[in-house]
Amino acid sequence: MTAPPRTDLRVALFATCFNDTMWPETPKATVRLLERLGVTVEFPMQQTCCGQMLTNTGYAGDAVPLVARFVDVFGDYDAVVAPSASCVGSVRDQHPMIAQLAGDPGLASEVARLGPRVHELSEFLVDVLGVTDVGAWFPHRVTYHPTCHSLRMLRVGDKPLQLLRAVKGIDLVELPGAEECCGFGGTFAMKNADVSVAMGTDKAAHVVETAAEVLVAGDNSCLAHIGGILGRQRSGIRRMHLAEILASTQEHPA
Repeated sequence: MTAPPRTDLRVALFATCFNDTMWPETPKATVRLLERLGVTVEFPMQQTCCGQMLTNTGYAGDAVPLVARFVDVFGDYDAVVAPSASCVGSVRDQHPMIAQLAGDPGLASEVARLGPRVHELSEFLVDVLGVTDVGAWFPHRVTYHPTCHSLRMLRVGDKPLQLLRAVKGIDLVELPGAEECCGFGGTFAMKNADVSVAMGTDKAAHVVETAAEVLVAGDNSCLAHIGGILGRQRSGIRRMHLAEILASTQEHPA
C-alpha cells in the first residue's frame, strides 16, 4: 500500500549543502519518492547550510545568520523534509541554542515554532504520512547502519528498518554492532584521524561479515566514511542512502 496524497500539507525539501554538493542523487530520490506517494514537494532555491559545521567547531555565533536564513526560507511550510538526520538534528537541537546565544527573542520564537515541523525522511514517512510500505522494489542483500544522530539525537528508532522491511525483493540482514559509531563525526575524522579510521575499519568489518551487496544509512556523511574504507578494501559493497532504495521500483531501479 502507499500513503494517500496529503494535499493539505505544504512540504519543502531541505536538500542540505552536503548532499547538494556531493550526493545530489539523494535529494532527487527523496523528491521522486514523495511525489510517488502523492506529496507535492517544493524546493526553495534560497536554502543554504543549516550552520552545523560552524556550531560543531566552536563558532556558534557565526551560525546565527544561517539560522535566521533557515527560518526565513522554511518558516511558512507545514513540513520540511531532509534526507539527513545530522542536519535535522542540528535544526531541532542546535538552532534553539544558537537563537538564545544571539539574544534575539523573535528569532528564538520562530525557531521554536519551526523546529517540530522539520523531519528526517523516515520520520516524515512513518509519523506524518503514516506509511511504511512505499511501493519500493530492491532485490538485493542489504544491511542498515543507524547513524549516531538518527539513533541518539533524533531517536528515530526502527522507522528506517520498518521501511526497509516493506521493500519488495529485499534481503535485509542485521548488522553486527549496528549501534556502534562509525567514527566519522564531521571534523572529528580530521582532528582524530587515527581513531576515526580505526572505528570505521571495525564498522566496515561488520558490514563485510553480513555478506551484503549494499550498505544503507540515512546520512551520506557516515556512508562516505564507511564506504571509503570499504572501497579501499575493494570489498565490492555499494553504499546507498535510504532514500535511493525507497525510491527504487521495477520501473525505475536504483
